[in-house]
Amino acid sequence: MRSPERRAALPLAALVLLAGCVSHVRGQTQAEFEQCLGRLQPAAQKAGVEPASFRRYTQGTPADFTVLEKLDYQPEFKLAIWDYLAGLVDDERVADGKERLQRYAAVLRQVEATYGVDAATVVAVWGVESDYGRITGKYPLVQALGTLSCFGRRQDYFRGEFFAALRILQRGDIAPERLYGSWAGAFGHTQFMPQTYERLAVDFDGDGRRDLVDNSADALASTANFLRRGGWQNGLTWGFEVRLPPGFDPSLAGRKNKRPASEWAARGIVAVDGKNLANSGLAEGERTAILLPAGMRGPAFIVTRNFDVIYGYNAAESYALAIAHLADRLRGGGPFVTPWPTDDAGLSRAERRELQTLLAARGYDIGAIDGALGEKSRAAIKQEQGRLGQEATGRGGQKILRALRAEQPAPPR
Repeated sequence: MRSPERRAALPLAALVLLAGCVSHVRGQTQAEFEQCLGRLQPAAQKAGVEPASFRRYTQGTPADFTVLEKLDYQPEFKLAIWDYLAGLVDDERVADGKERLQRYAAVLRQVEATYGVDAATVVAVWGVESDYGRITGKYPLVQALGTLSCFGRRQDYFRGEFFAALRILQRGDIAPERLYGSWAGAFGHTQFMPQTYERLAVDFDGDGRRDLVDNSADALASTANFLRRGGWQNGLTWGFEVRLPPGFDPSLAGRKNKRPASEWAARGIVAVDGKNLANSGLAEGERTAILLPAGMRGPAFIVTRNFDVIYGYNAAESYALAIAHLADRLRGGGPFVTPWPTDDAGLSRAERRELQTLLAARGYDIGAIDGALGEKSRAAIKQEQGRLGQEATGRGGQKILRALRAEQPAPPR
């Protein structure tokens, strides 16, 4: 399950033109793509895709070579964890999540009774994966996965996902015009990969289709099923923020370095509110780990096996912490007590939109005011940082936002 992107469908002609332009640079062509699809058809048939279905869903499909650039791209602009969490677990997402908890209360009660996963955790996955269904991806899966099956790295892996996507269409669970997702193939409200869908998606409302695109009940139940199959323990916390004793050895930290909670307590670790670990919902023998996502100077957490289950959804500790923290906020919890080790904290999505508005008022062409600080926004930020005497990093943080706020009205460029 990967981070989804906003859907913005392009006309077929534009897709063909774009594919042709990129392929010229990379030395790959639409003809090579079609030849590759022809070679894949027998393997697809062995994998359960009927020849008629293969022709129906792949004939005339243009390659999308832009997905290869994403596959090979090594990002130069990496988010610090305080930036990552500031955008994913902000007041907007918490408020929207609480509204979803009320709106889908009956479904979520049934989901918890069936799969033993609490409503806040399921809704938190929904919020982080797709902003509650608002951002589910813009790429036609057959096109994206077909391209990745023919070119670039990990072709064997993507062929498995490609054939699974074709089987989903063949069964009629999701219509071809609705099977859109991320460039790597994750789709639906909670961003399942096609093979994961086949293994774990459920028809929760009994309408005969497992629909994670247009059926919230199926999506929520399928997410709970994923977590249950991953080993979720109902009633066990994912973890919580703790306070480390002076002189704590950071080499003892790490998600895989599990020890009984009693051992951490004996070393002087307490909950951030000062409570003994045994009084914070952890059994004495519960095997736990200490997580230091920003090092010794940032917040510290004790995490349980349920944190590992969340981690299994997307194999990133920052991602798992975002879901865990959002779930706590949906239950009424507050922000972390220990500040992040930075003098330039991250921005919520509302603050990012405000920053973009201030940049646009200064004459910068940054595109849509959407809270996504992309290449144009970062270039504008870098120029303004230089003008203001700040370190010109292109990163949007509290320092540049406060400085631009103070310059009202905007100075002429």
